[in-house]
Amino acid sequence: MSDRLLALAAAQHGVVSSPDATRLDVDPNALTALVDAGTLVRVRRGAYVLGTIWAPATPERRLDLRARAVLHARGRPHEAATHQSALAVHGLPLHDVALDVVDVSGNVTRVRRASGLRIHPPAGLPVQTVDCCPTIPVEAALAQVALRAGRDAVVVATDRALRDGFTELTRVANLVEQLAESPRRATRALRWLHLADPLSESVGETRTRLMLVDLGHGVRSQVRIADGHGIVLARVDLLVEGCVVVEFDGLVKYEGADGRAALAAEKVREDRLRALGYEIVRLTWADLASPQRVAALVRAALSRAAARGLLPRP
Repeated sequence: MSDRLLALAAAQHGVVSSPDATRLDVDPNALTALVDAGTLVRVRRGAYVLGTIWAPATPERRLDLRARAVLHARGRPHEAATHQSALAVHGLPLHDVALDVVDVSGNVTRVRRASGLRIHPPAGLPVQTVDCCPTIPVEAALAQVALRAGRDAVVVATDRALRDGFTELTRVANLVEQLAESPRRATRALRWLHLADPLSESVGETRTRLMLVDLGHGVRSQVRIADGHGIVLARVDLLVEGCVVVEFDGLVKYEGADGRAALAAEKVREDRLRALGYEIVRLTWADLASPQRVAALVRAALSRAAARGLLPRP
């Protein structure tokens, strides 16, 4: 019977419920044994995820799985994922939001909270399905996160949504105005949304860009830099004040033959940029936890450029 339950979970995008187990004649003791063995992971009462899918999952993917499992276990057709839970279901990156609580819309008149679950009034939003999971559209979820969470949370997700063509900024902005409880909240959320940049290629780049903006710098994303003959030598992550290249390294590793080749190519690229007069600052995840260090690195690079008589470039 347990094999049938696991096969059902695989067919249901990795999730299964207590009612599923009952229907397949898997008794509670057998279900508990599957959890104890790590074959299933219990994410909430009556809601389970296959351990082989849960174990390697990213934090965003785990919220996606948690939302799918909870909605499936509850079995209420009028409920759908909302807020960051909806963004996770849509496969968007998340930052600075709670990942251990599932947000859903349901048949309630005010927000209700239970263990690991928040149920919101439906607010008249449409519902669609993503791999059989009911969820509100991307633009509605972005608007909700913009109104409830912080700046970095909404810009990280919006950058990717715009880049991947999930939605348009005007649609998100219209929903912010529709859903906002007050003009003040709408104004703040719209200000954050307009910091989004579809050119950003990663969460690290987005967070770096926002930090540089906080430090008062003019920043452009994914800038193509050409030599005097118009030949493009590089496309850089960020260009600060027209003369300092800021690159976010993320998980780049220079190990093995391929790594050494990549490192050599990167050095040639940087030498060419320096020959054109650009200063270069490389940042990692650890640097993003230290704004003062980033400020010092960029300030030093700008000072070096100024000492050589370099002027900001358009």
